[in-house]
Amino acid sequence: MPRSIWSGAISFGLVNVPVKLYSAVSKKTVRFHQLHDKDGVRIQQKRVCPADDEEVPYEHIVKGYEVSPDQYVVVTPDELDALEPQKTRTIDIEDFVDLDEIDPLYYDHPYYLLPDKSAAKPYRLLHQAMVEANRVAVARVVIRSKEQLVAIRPVQGVLAMSTMNFADEIVPADAFDEPTADDAETTKREVDMARQLIESLATDWEPDKYHDTYRERVLELIEKKAQGEEIVLQPAEEPKEVPDLMAALEASVKAAKEGRGGEKPSSGGRKRGAQNGDGAKKKPARRSSKAKA
Repeated sequence: MPRSIWSGAISFGLVNVPVKLYSAVSKKTVRFHQLHDKDGVRIQQKRVCPADDEEVPYEHIVKGYEVSPDQYVVVTPDELDALEPQKTRTIDIEDFVDLDEIDPLYYDHPYYLLPDKSAAKPYRLLHQAMVEANRVAVARVVIRSKEQLVAIRPVQGVLAMSTMNFADEIVPADAFDEPTADDAETTKREVDMARQLIESLATDWEPDKYHDTYRERVLELIEKKAQGEEIVLQPAEEPKEVPDLMAALEASVKAAKEGRGGEKPSSGGRKRGAQNGDGAKKKPARRSSKAKA
């Protein structure tokens, strides 16, 4: 049973909705420990000062910000505590914006906000109003002594909250030297063939069909080695060069159609009038990526 990691209230106008915060994801990362290859003993990490090659106790370690090579400004815990935001138990909604206006790049970690005891009616009221307005609430909240910018939206009968990246944390797309979509010319025939390939692969969003195949292979490898099986490494396949873009597009379209038995592609995200579980119109396929954010 998931445990709440924070409790407080959503505040908008003069209305407060008591809620509890739960993480919306449970990462399945395979974690390894560092071992000594000779005896298999787990390695211990120690903090050692390179000036005297002695281990430094934790109480003698301070925080330093590097302002120039090997030059640091030392900041004390008391100084940092004085700058911490005031601890509150409210999620203060500042704005309601259209879902289309938030780029998925801004989303960070997802959570669920569930109603506390006796808060079902105001919670339901806020949820239903946001569904009908098709709006996302942009708010601020202090979690673990850090102020977070968050987005709240209705999903699957509950309110989901995602922490957000600030604008100055987003790397602009024009900050790279690599070519962009504006640096090459395409023909109408190439674009039409590319669109045909997209349509041949179009389908409805089914999140359960996607698996972390790498994690599954790692766990399978671990199980085989634990049982004493010999592991034979397969050589990695080298990517093939594509000398003719048009030929590659045509072959891809043909392979996609054959892979689906020649059936016509599902309308999938192109069904604009379909209804989702919250009674709002089903979002275009582009928005489906935000559900993961």
